[in-house]
Amino acid sequence: QVQLVESGGGSVQAGGSLRLSCAGFGYPVNSNCMAWFRQAPGKEREGVAAVSWITYYADAVKGRFTISKDYAKNTLYLQMNSLKPEDTAQYYCAFRWGGCSEALSTSKYTYWGQGTQVTVSS
Repeated sequence: QVQLVESGGGSVQAGGSLRLSCAGFGYPVNSNCMAWFRQAPGKEREGVAAVSWITYYADAVKGRFTISKDYAKNTLYLQMNSLKPEDTAQYYCAFRWGGCSEALSTSKYTYWGQGTQVTVSS
C-alpha cells in the first residue's frame, strides 16, 4: 500500500522560503518518478517539479524551487525560495512506478498525498 504524507506548508511573506516534505511508505523512492503539483482556487492542478534520476521544473518555478529525494528517509522535498503571491496553492506530492515521461502531467501519476497549503502574502 503506497502512502504519501506531506508536511511543511504554511504562510510566508513574498520573498521568503519554505520547504515541503513528502514521506513515502510502501515503495522505494530510488529511481521511480515523484513530483510536486499545486492547485490554486479555481484553477486546474499543475505540475511544479518532478524527479527520477534527473529533475524537471515548470517554467514558473525554475531557479526558485529545488526538488530532491532523501533515499535513506524515503522522503521527497521541495525547497521553495523567493516565493511569490502567485505561488499560493495547495501543494501535493505524487508517485508513480517507473520513469518520468511527461513528468508534469497529472494524468501520469497513480498515488497522491493529501496536500499541504502554502500561502504567500505580498
